[in-house]
Amino acid sequence: MLTNAAQAGATIPARPGTQAWITLAILCFVYVLNFLDRSLLSILAKPIEDSLHITDGQLGLIGGLLFAVFYCFISIPVGWLADKTGRVWVLTAACTIWSGATMACGFAANFAQLAVARMTVGFGEAGGVPPSYAIISDYFPSGRRGTALSIYNLGPPIGAALGTAFGASIAAAYSWRAAFIVLGSVGVVAAILLRSAVREPVRGGLDRPHSQSETSGFWQTIAMFFSRPSLVLAALGSGITQIVTYGAGGFTTLFLMREKGMTLEEVAIWSALVVAVGMGGGIFISGLVIDRFTRRWKQAYALIPAISLIIALPFFIGFVWAPTWQLALIFLLGPYCFNFFYLSSSVTLVQEEVRPDQRVTSSALLLLVMNFTGMAIGPTFVGAASDYFRANHPHNSLQLAFWLLVPCYFAAIAVFLWLARVLKKESLSTGVP
Repeated sequence: MLTNAAQAGATIPARPGTQAWITLAILCFVYVLNFLDRSLLSILAKPIEDSLHITDGQLGLIGGLLFAVFYCFISIPVGWLADKTGRVWVLTAACTIWSGATMACGFAANFAQLAVARMTVGFGEAGGVPPSYAIISDYFPSGRRGTALSIYNLGPPIGAALGTAFGASIAAAYSWRAAFIVLGSVGVVAAILLRSAVREPVRGGLDRPHSQSETSGFWQTIAMFFSRPSLVLAALGSGITQIVTYGAGGFTTLFLMREKGMTLEEVAIWSALVVAVGMGGGIFISGLVIDRFTRRWKQAYALIPAISLIIALPFFIGFVWAPTWQLALIFLLGPYCFNFFYLSSSVTLVQEEVRPDQRVTSSALLLLVMNFTGMAIGPTFVGAASDYFRANHPHNSLQLAFWLLVPCYFAAIAVFLWLARVLKKESLSTGVP
């Protein structure tokens, strides 16, 4: 069993070494594939609906509740297993499972088969992110983790952009089934690269020394997480934000194609560009901002996402209102950039606040709360609302469903402001700014 670096007599490096950056690059690549495979369903929604004769509500159920049940709840035992065993092994197995299941989506002949395949994707992806967070935190010291984790969190925008570009292009040239099969097969190769190139780091090697007696069991870690108001509020605020990001994100391409007139070829170029620039730039900048301001005051972990959501709201309203897809994409840059500041902030806060032996399980609990709130409710709600409105508003049912997401912005902002008050009280009680 790996021991703490202090107990092993190791010294903590001032700067991350070459192996740290190689590991970060590989983990980011795997996360790209993780999100690429996850986003294919929403990107190829129109040809999938046309081919399998399913509704917006059924599509939202597959991409929302059914996926989230497996993705969120399996992540807890998987996180505990990774905390107690080899995190790289767990991540390798997870990558293999979700990639194979993505390929299986391409062979689905009806709603039920597609639902089972997507639930299996969720099962595999449950073991992807929490172990990666912990591995990165053992390669990068405090004060540099925000930047490292924000680089890792570029996986979703890059994955979504590449999924849009390659998925739409392959579907336009061949079929939506070919896109799932081809892109899923890349993940199997990535799993081999991951296992051969990434080394398991020393747990807690870049943290304060902990005694051998400071170890937590599974239930003790769960009790610790839910007894800390700051961790619960960070997870809740992130979850409400994700109702918007997953709710709108699960239907954005369908909205642009069905109600704004975009083609798959146009989606492959312009939509991919907006995702890469907007979401990628926002997540990367958020990490730099977090590392800079949280060194001086802890409340920045909450105020930064609150302010970013305030900025994003008018852009989201403009995106939903825009009469053309060109104008809609311009407005969409704002939400893609500012909607995701919460991610690096909440992840970094959890990694900093818990002990090394609690990191993977705590990350899994964070993902459980925020993803089951956002991923399960967001797409399911938007799909059901679109089906409801479609009877009387067949040409803009998704637009009407998107309007219902606006109150979620106000709710998320309120929770993050509440978190800022809690963090301020914690700082005053410990004497740390």
